[in-house]
Amino acid sequence: MAKSTAKGALQVRIIHRYLGFFLAGIMAIYALSGIVLIFRSTDFLKVEEKVSQQLATNLNAEALGQQLRIRGLRVERTVGEMLYFKDGSYNQATGEAEYVKKELPLVLDKLTHLHKATTNDPLFFLNIFFGLSLLFFVISAFWMYLPGGPILRKGLWFTLGGVVLVLIMLFV
Repeated sequence: MAKSTAKGALQVRIIHRYLGFFLAGIMAIYALSGIVLIFRSTDFLKVEEKVSQQLATNLNAEALGQQLRIRGLRVERTVGEMLYFKDGSYNQATGEAEYVKKELPLVLDKLTHLHKATTNDPLFFLNIFFGLSLLFFVISAFWMYLPGGPILRKGLWFTLGGVVLVLIMLFV
């Protein structure tokens, strides 16, 4: 029995090791995209692009926002036929809209899209694989050390500390 247990633990260690090497690149990419996502409500790293677009005439603010795909578009002021909103304007008589669009560069935009993939996106399979792999890492890490040994006991305290820190940050 002890031989099969030791052999199983060795197999878990080997899988843990090589899966770790494989996932190192994925983890680095997820880390970078996660950091970029923290700043999504700011203009950090975003590139400005001037856009001129022909729309239907006499749109109200809500319809204008839908046409331009700008959530929460608010008209700041109206001067005659001109509606002015943050970073742009719309001429109700001619239907011409001019505004500045701020987006992340292509590579960073793709990285953040990876982080936000839903079931409607083929990337969600990678997210599920990555999540399950991290869960395997969590569980297999406890097979790296002798049961009841001081390193494992101390590691369990650190694990509890990590759980408590996240709970504090979520609920306080």
